[in-house]
Amino acid sequence: MILALVVVLAVLVFVALTALGRGWLGWVLGAALVIAWWKWKLDAPPTPFWVVVGVLGLLAVVFGFKPVRRVVISGWAMKLVADALPKMSETERAALDAGTVWWDADLFSGSPQWKKLIDFRVAAPSSEERLFVDGAAHELAAMCPEHEIEARGDLSPEAWKFIRSKGFMGMIIPKRYGGLGFSAAANSAVIVKLSSRSVTAAVSVMVPNSLGPAELLLHYGTDEQKNHWLPRLANGTEIPCFALTEPGAGSDAASITSSGVVCRGTYEGREVLGMRLDWSKRYITLAPLATVIGLAFKLRDPEHLLGAEIELGITCALIPATTPGVTIGRRHDPLGVPFMNGPTEGHGVFVPLEAIIGGPKLAGHGWRMLMQCLSAGRGVSLPALSVGASQLAARIVGAHGTVREQFGLSIGRFEGVEEKLARIAGLTYLIDSGRRLTLGAIDAGEKPSVITAIMKCYATEAMRTVVNDGMDVLGGNGICRGPRNVLGSAYRAVPIGITVEGANILTRTMIVFGQGAIRCHPFVQREMQAVDARDVAAFDAAFFGHVSLVFKNSARAFLFSLGGRHLVGSPVSGAARGYYPRLERLATGFSLGADFAMATLGGQLKRKENLCGRLADALAHLYLGSAVLKRYYDGGAADRETACMRWAAEHALERTEHALDEFLRNLPNRPAAWLVRALVLPFGRCEHGPSDRRNSEVARGLLDDRPERLSISDGIYLPPASEPGLGRIEDALQHVLAATAARTKLKDAARAKKLAAHGSTELLDAAVLAGILTEAERKLVEAAERARADAVAVDAFTPEEYAARAG
Repeated sequence: MILALVVVLAVLVFVALTALGRGWLGWVLGAALVIAWWKWKLDAPPTPFWVVVGVLGLLAVVFGFKPVRRVVISGWAMKLVADALPKMSETERAALDAGTVWWDADLFSGSPQWKKLIDFRVAAPSSEERLFVDGAAHELAAMCPEHEIEARGDLSPEAWKFIRSKGFMGMIIPKRYGGLGFSAAANSAVIVKLSSRSVTAAVSVMVPNSLGPAELLLHYGTDEQKNHWLPRLANGTEIPCFALTEPGAGSDAASITSSGVVCRGTYEGREVLGMRLDWSKRYITLAPLATVIGLAFKLRDPEHLLGAEIELGITCALIPATTPGVTIGRRHDPLGVPFMNGPTEGHGVFVPLEAIIGGPKLAGHGWRMLMQCLSAGRGVSLPALSVGASQLAARIVGAHGTVREQFGLSIGRFEGVEEKLARIAGLTYLIDSGRRLTLGAIDAGEKPSVITAIMKCYATEAMRTVVNDGMDVLGGNGICRGPRNVLGSAYRAVPIGITVEGANILTRTMIVFGQGAIRCHPFVQREMQAVDARDVAAFDAAFFGHVSLVFKNSARAFLFSLGGRHLVGSPVSGAARGYYPRLERLATGFSLGADFAMATLGGQLKRKENLCGRLADALAHLYLGSAVLKRYYDGGAADRETACMRWAAEHALERTEHALDEFLRNLPNRPAAWLVRALVLPFGRCEHGPSDRRNSEVARGLLDDRPERLSISDGIYLPPASEPGLGRIEDALQHVLAATAARTKLKDAARAKKLAAHGSTELLDAAVLAGILTEAERKLVEAAERARADAVAVDAFTPEEYAARAG
């Protein structure tokens, strides 16, 4: 029995050492095998020591000597893996190949290199870009009060003219084509400012600068196409839309049925080789007023006019809206938010092959083009819109929490309201940190497709929570529509951000982890490529690298669970120091859990969407938590950010551990789940999120116009004090703060029964007469009460006015 235990222990030690890359042990222990054999021949029955040496030597030859290992182990393992892998379509392969991996790969490895993150430079907008954000973008925002746009059903003609003349539609187009040539950071900053004022204006500007004709032309267009279209798109002469979604193809965009057939036909009076197109698209932003339609369709060549292939595949082309057979102009009504959105149809539309973006040689390459562009663009527009709405909520709710009083106390002082305020501030800080880091990666040349999917999904979900919490705090002021209500429009628009560019349900369950498990894992994609190529040597290197990773993370996870995180160094000192090893512990657990899920479920994991979703939650919050620490470091660990940094980091840690716990509770292979839990969470969960004390600390930062409130909402548009809504409540806040000392004197005097008068005017008269207040203080209190009453008022309409609004 003892000998058996010794042998088993020796085998485990050997396999672990071999998996960790100590291949030289194969030669050393192989020599030991020869010695053991020789010893056996010369002596009597072998002693336990030599049995162990012999077993280890045999294993050394099999596992440590690569030529033997490839024959005995790797070839057999490759067949098993090939049978377990899911079948992948060409569109799935194109999606997997799109973009790059970045910090997400570090997190997937289980050993994030914090110095790499700390040393990464996040570029800020240039002085020219900052001038545009503070100038033209501010001016456009001033022209776009959302309640007026909703009443009109569109931006004003003056606003549209300003958008075109100032280059808003060409922010991503280089200057050599007449565009602004802005960075992703500047593009995002413009959208943050506009979305804090008007969702309609923000969407109208962001769509031409997101996935669409301009970006596709920049990356894939011919020189002739670029020279023709880009200057016209930059100055607004041409209004673009991009038509992808169909009644039967939403998130499953690859299943589009819009078609094109290569044929000969007449175009502008001459016979050319072209395509006859038919399509029916919906939910297309800017379609009702577009002058050029970017169209995705499946192209066929039944007469072999281009070559041997008949089914060429998804293709992208530019179709002038005036082409015979094109129908546009009708509008959808997306929850009353009046940005231009509607269907477009085409029947028998003939255009030359030169309409294909990139020319005829890129026929059938449309899906790859779309995936490559989306891999970066998804991280710019919707995260910016989410941050703009969240910053607006933080700004207005912080002011309302100070100005609005109930039971003689500012409502922001109640613990129930503090919980909402803390979540508003903390989540806003969280997603803004993710936005900034992602933009830094994009501007550095990365196209991090998994990270941008994380930002699209989790930023819009956080926005939903923030805006809902804001509406709870505002109460009736958030419900009654009109000029005074500035959060109601954002509330109605939330589901739009959740749905577009890939519905969040599918983005979470299929893209973030589904693609991330292959793209970001250090070895999985290499294993798959080796299987496809039937390359045993390449598979051997990837497979045993993978085995090494599992052993390494198992050991690390167990040490972490025993308190080893206290032995792990941190790249920083100060308030953020302790969060780095806590995130690293969970990154190790995530990597180990993901490997066990893939090992036990194989290709079936693709259909276990709840498990994939929980692993996506873990990966997403590891990334967002990393972004929080990076932002705090880059900001010089400013005191005004410390409370929010702590809240956001603790929230990310709790959400990550919760996701891992739920994953392990539901992993079908229970022995595997018990083993991973014993390594990762042997004593249960230890991350519990922000405490009540932390919530109170963060909530207080939003009240009384503190630096924390100003910092967390620094990207929004601030209207003048005379404007109903945010302008008036900001003005009221200043009046209330100016009168704080005088009101405290009044309360103290009333509590001491020095004042017996009732009613505000009588009370103030008595206070001045008794010398408790000066006349100047009395005026401060009166001004504060007038401003308070005006700030908490809601809009009301005559029957005629209401009928006009409804109409």
